[in-house]
Order: sequence, then structure tokens, then C-alpha cells
Amino acid sequence: MPDDVRPNGIPRSIAEMPVQHPAAPATAAEARGRFFNTGNGFNVQLPPVPDRIFADEPQRALDPATPTGLIACDISGDLACAFPATTPLVLAQYGRIRAGETLETDFVASGVIAYVIAGSGVTHCDNEDVAWQSGDLFILPGGAPASHTAGDTDAVLWIVTNEPQLAFENLRAPGPGEAPTDVVHYRGDEIGRQIDLLYDIGRGEQIAGSALIFSAERQEATRNILPTLTAAMNSLPGGAVQRPHRHNSVAVSLVIKGERCFSVIDGQRKDWAPWATTITPPVCVHSHHNGGNEMALFLIIQDGGIFYHARAMGFEFAEQPNT
Repeated sequence: MPDDVRPNGIPRSIAEMPVQHPAAPATAAEARGRFFNTGNGFNVQLPPVPDRIFADEPQRALDPATPTGLIACDISGDLACAFPATTPLVLAQYGRIRAGETLETDFVASGVIAYVIAGSGVTHCDNEDVAWQSGDLFILPGGAPASHTAGDTDAVLWIVTNEPQLAFENLRAPGPGEAPTDVVHYRGDEIGRQIDLLYDIGRGEQIAGSALIFSAERQEATRNILPTLTAAMNSLPGGAVQRPHRHNSVAVSLVIKGERCFSVIDGQRKDWAPWATTITPPVCVHSHHNGGNEMALFLIIQDGGIFYHARAMGFEFAEQPNT
């Protein structure tokens, strides 16, 4: 007889009890009820979010032989998710568009964040046009189909959505006029001007870094890009280190520029690769290091809006564990 069961068949602890069903349900609604307890209700074992770098995906997206389409950074199998996911609430994809061709997208998401890695073109969405070029960032409302057309050269977009968040709760995309954002366009030259302003003014060591946080008219009060997602262009001068810290949100980052740069995640070094997507798991202690001479740039998308709203961001500086 198993050690966790008494001779009379009763479990020795409530932790060993199987799921309980109602004893005499009188209706179908009653029969659907299930019961757990404090011993067995909170021991669901989920795989952790891994420390991961996606370097093959951008190479495929930038390969002239690759056709127009989406290339997902999908590790749903590792996360035990039943839907494509880069992290439990975020999906990052590379959108490749051959010269003169159009990529059609229609994401089941609250909104869409897109950064232009290469090329130029026009995106039509929600009765507006965004004429974009390399270095631009733009935001689209969720639930609104979009057409992305490349110009005279091939184009590559880095596209991030909260599709996994909606899929987790089996939610539909927003209907017309329901999305929490309008079309928003941040030109690359304006992004550069805003970053220069940060360095002109300077900061104290109590501030985590010199990151430019993107927001918009409808999200200005929350200082986020979408209700649950935050977007920031982090910068790190040559030879500098962003001191070790941790937070409860996950970070999905796009390496934009930086030679001899790397991160240290819970004591393990992770080297950057050109245009790679990286995952910094939640809660882990991490720091960023620029071993080169030029300014490093990386665009960070976090599910921070959820944690800010729950008053549970949990940001703190921390000592880096020894390797």
C-alpha cells in the first residue's frame, strides 16, 4: 500500500487527496464543480521561463532566399503552452517582406509593437498609413488587420504582441474601436534625439539605466505602450555596465547595436548576437555589459504593465551571483 494512504484508503494528508467532485449533484452546473485544498491546490508544476537567445531566426529573416512571411520565436513546447509563445504572455516574431511584396497580419492581441530592422515601406491599418524605415518603431491596434508593403528593397520587422495573454484566457481580439491604442509612429531620428536628451541631462546611480520609455496619448497615464506591455529602448555606453537588478516581469529584447556585449543572468554569461531576440527570465538577477567602444542599443518589451497594475513589479538592485 502506498505510504501516503492509510490502511482504510484515506490519504494521510490533504496534500495527497485527489481532486474532489460533488457527492450528489442535482444539476449539470453542480456536476461541473471541482474541489482542491491548501495542500494540493498550489503545487501545479510549470516549466520555468528559460534564459534563451534566438539567433537563427533573425538570420533566416535577413536571408534573401527567405520568402515573405513570419518567423516566430516560439518555445511553447518548453513552456507547456498550448499556443505559440516566446514567454507565457508575449510572442515575438520576425516579419520578412520581399521588395514590393506585402505581408498581411491580423493578430488576436490587444496591440502590435513593430520595430523596423531593415528596409522601408508602408503599413496600412485602421484607415491610417505609416511610412516607415530602418530604426522606426510603430504601434498598431489589436483586432485590426494590417498590410505591410516593402519598398524597393527587402524589409524585416520585429513584431511583438500579447497574443499568448489573450490565448490563455481564450479571449477574442478587440472589435472596431475597442483596442487600447491607436496607430502610433516613432521615427528613428526622434528616438535618437530623445536618447541624446537623456545623456545631456544625466542620471544618478539610483536610476536603473538610461532607457527611453515609449508611451502614447491614450496610455500616457500608465506610462506604458499597452495596458500590459512596456517598451523601452535601453542604451549602454561603450565600456559601461548596467548594475545587477531583478524584477518580476519577463523581458524580451531585440539586440539592435553593440559589439562585444553580453548579459549575465543568475551568474551565467549570455553573449549577444546581431538582431537576436533574448529572454531574461522573471525574478533572476541580471546585468548588461558593453565590452566595445560604441553605444549599445536594445529594445526591451516587458509584461510589466500587468505587474505595475497589480502593485507587484518587485524591482530591486541586487548583487550578481558568482559564476
